[in-house]
Amino acid sequence: MPNPYFHFKQFAVFQDRCAMKVGTDGVLLGAWTNCESAAHILDIGTGTGLIALMLAQRSNAFITAIEIEKNAAEQAFENAANSIWHNRISVKNCALQEFVSNTKFDLIVSNPPYFSNSLKTPLNNRNLARHTDSLSLNDLLQHSLRLLSENGRICVILPVDEAVFFTEKAASNGLFCTRRTKVKPLPEGDTKRILLEFSLIEKELVEDFLIIEKNRHQYSENFKKLTGEYYLDIAVS
Repeated sequence: MPNPYFHFKQFAVFQDRCAMKVGTDGVLLGAWTNCESAAHILDIGTGTGLIALMLAQRSNAFITAIEIEKNAAEQAFENAANSIWHNRISVKNCALQEFVSNTKFDLIVSNPPYFSNSLKTPLNNRNLARHTDSLSLNDLLQHSLRLLSENGRICVILPVDEAVFFTEKAASNGLFCTRRTKVKPLPEGDTKRILLEFSLIEKELVEDFLIIEKNRHQYSENFKKLTGEYYLDIAVS
């Protein structure tokens, strides 16, 4: 049985009522996203509230975290309420398609569902978290554009094929890819995830690579540098 909580250096994430537990994808996105200048952040599909908490740790922003699944939304609310940033994180139980805000967001971040033609589990909450039935990548893009400020940025993490699709769709909607990091689990392996940043303002693309482990169970120096502010067993160099 998964641990009911996951301890980071400055906060704890309880996850026993969430279909999707704390995972490397969410930690990567939360640590990689540039949030320093953001005043208002939207976290789409917050799950446990992990990314909202990570961004709260590194910014002074007011963060709105939305989650369609009721149990996960309640747990994200509790995780945020028990943190030292509780006055800057607001959790709402709603679908992105139904979310309305008078605020335009400087930063929109999402670790979205991306399974579209794969076998589903008997658990509806897990299907909501993993499959695109309730939130397609096209819906994510269109509604993010609706909520994005003119100088704002969108950051996501996706598998390779979905990242290519999302980048092409973004370009056709006037969004420029300004930052891209290809992620490999091990040096000799294939790229498994891509971290992407988009903006309405055209800038030179900054592209790099990240290897998570240099050997099995031995984190790379770049991974430790990226996540060292969060993981208990990693020191910030």
